[in-house]
Amino acid sequence: MPNLGELLRPNSVIYRVKGVGRKEVLANLAKLAADAFGADQSLVYENALAREALGGTGVGDGVAVPHARIKDLEKSCGVLVFLLLSPEDSGADHLKALAKITRALRQPNLRASLRAARSSEALLAVLTAVEREEVA
Repeated sequence: MPNLGELLRPNSVIYRVKGVGRKEVLANLAKLAADAFGADQSLVYENALAREALGGTGVGDGVAVPHARIKDLEKSCGVLVFLLLSPEDSGADHLKALAKITRALRQPNLRASLRAARSSEALLAVLTAVEREEVA
């Protein structure tokens, strides 16, 4: 299973995604995923929205991890708020990545560091540092 640093790319860590309400935020995240990874924007949006319809993806304390499995997506990618996208046939790897992200986001100090970050670069640094601390 890849570590968080391997799941993220600098162009996929976005500071202050715009949007009012779940649908608008998901639409903006879908656009960001399309730009960063060449994913089909409408497919990302529809799959993420369909997953939300099954049950909210909030994990508590103002943190949400919307996620979807996407047909023909070659590699998993994460976009902050944390929109996790995986190939449709990713099987357990999707759930393992989701669990890793969710576990990390349950740490109050990580959430505080993420909220204190003021740029995409700072967010990426916080997230990759978490993985190094877990391994140490």
